[in-house]
Parts: sequence; C-alpha cells; structure tokens
Amino acid sequence: MKALVYDRELKLDKNYPNPVIKDNEVLIKTKMVGICNTDYEITLGYMGYKGVLGHEFVGIVESVGKNAPKDLIGKRVVGEINCACNDCTWCGHNLGRHCPNRQTLGIWQKDGCFSEYFTLPYENVIPISDNISDISATFTEPLAAANEILEQVHIKPDYKVAIVGDGKLGLCISMVFNAMNIDYIHIGKHPEKLKITSDLGNKTMLLSEVDDKYKKSFDVVIEATGSVSGFETSASLVKPRGTLVLKSTIAATQGLNLASIVVDEITIVGSRCGQFKPLLRLLEKGKINPEVLVDSIYSVDDFEEAFKKNAQKNTLKVLVKF
Repeated sequence: MKALVYDRELKLDKNYPNPVIKDNEVLIKTKMVGICNTDYEITLGYMGYKGVLGHEFVGIVESVGKNAPKDLIGKRVVGEINCACNDCTWCGHNLGRHCPNRQTLGIWQKDGCFSEYFTLPYENVIPISDNISDISATFTEPLAAANEILEQVHIKPDYKVAIVGDGKLGLCISMVFNAMNIDYIHIGKHPEKLKITSDLGNKTMLLSEVDDKYKKSFDVVIEATGSVSGFETSASLVKPRGTLVLKSTIAATQGLNLASIVVDEITIVGSRCGQFKPLLRLLEKGKINPEVLVDSIYSVDDFEEAFKKNAQKNTLKVLVKF
C-alpha cells in the first residue's frame, strides 16, 4: 500500500506493509487526511518519531478484529488519536488521553493515517453523520482540541475573553467559541485571517493595536501562538486571579518572565486533546463550518507540494486525499 513515511526524510513508500489488525482494532481505509503542524514538526525531529505520519482523518471501516463490533464495517468514521492501555490507574479514572503507556496515532509508537489503510482500537472510532462532509470531518481532531478548553474552564456569561493567535489553531478555537455563543475578541497579526472571525460576527483586533488599556483586563485569555512573545502578550492581558489557557506548546530558547503569573495569582491551564463526540454534534447541526479554513487539497502522490504549501507562512489548512 501507499504510505507517507518519515525516517530521517519524508517519502512516499508505495510498497509499505499492510497493517495487521489486533483483536480489539478496526482496519480503516483512508479517504482524506489533514496536515497538522505536528506532522511538520516531526519532520524536524519532534518526538523522535519514525513511521507513518498523520492523525487527522476521515475513512471507512473495512474490517474488524474478532473482539470489535461487526456493525462498524462500512461505516464512515473519525477516530480519537490516543490509544490507551486500559489497564492503569489513569485509564481507570477515565484519563486514557494521559495514559503513560499510550500510543498516539502518527506521533508516538503507532503508524498514522497518511496511508491507504491503518488501524485503531474500536473504542477510538466514531461513526459520523452523512451530513458531515469529508472535508469537515478531517477537522474533527483540531476542533475537538479547541472544544477541550470548555471542558476545562468555566467561562461565565459576563467574562471578558481573548484569543491570542490567528493561525489554524486560533481560528479553530474562534469557531468553537462562536458556536457556543461566547463573547470574545480575537487578537492576531493577519487581517485576512482575522476576517474569518469577523465574518462570524465576532470582534477582532490586530496585535499592533493592543495597548496599555487592555492590559490586565480579561478574565480568560487563550494563548494560541506557540511563541514566547505570544505567551508574554497573553499573560499581560489577564486580570489578577484570571485564567491563562495554554493551547500551544512553546519551544523556548530563552527564559520566560513568569513574575506576573505569581504576583497577579494567575491560574494557568494546559490544554491538549479533546473529546470528539461533543464536537461532532456541533458539526452535525451546522454550528461550525471549517471548510472556510481549507487552503488546498492535494493527492497523496503530490505530498511534496502539499507539505511545501503547508510550510508557507500564510497557508491555512492543507488536506490530502487518497
């Protein structure tokens, strides 16, 4: 089968071995995959991962292991990416996403979905409604990650809320917050990207317009830039005893000034993967339309052009079809 493999270099292997289904797994035929920044970072050495890339997908269940439900065969599905051991304290407390023995699709110890076929535990797989397009379905994972914020933080109706960062992650958060009727302002550097938020009827602001009157004025600030300067800007906007949600990882090569976090008694919340089912209900009801985030769609045979396009600074979402 065809598979997009990273092992010191990214290449399309046209004779990659077909996956072997375990008893608790399903075999999925890939339809469409989204390129995530994590995929790009893996090609730069992140996590030391070697294998098939990809974790944002929609596909069709082709066959199942002997312990998996047979009625999944033929279903169009998405799937949660963390494969827990189901045999540890964390799993016993319904925290499989934090299982220390977990595998993560296309990121850690499990081949991903940039291949014609791949496997997942049947518990991870979720059939999707016919009225969710393949394109929208590929956004389930990043949108669920955005929705995770609302599982972790109670945002009251009178709270002042800011999202800092207008990349793909920031825009996914904006779409989820809009769907949940949260009053927020979206801060970023790119007018053309912020227009996606303003077209939804929500407030936006260029980073260059943020002056001292906005400092320490927000109850909740979402940091979605992944940069030291973005973190420092976000922290400066939070009220004393407010909440700063870190939605992106920051690879800092310099020290972070955390004095204000202590002095203003700011609560910091790290936020990662989210549950799929609540997000799928929003997609099914048409509350979110992620298709406006699509920049380009490529065939897997054109993977080099797809990854080059993804690496360009102003590119939004790049999808790959099989």
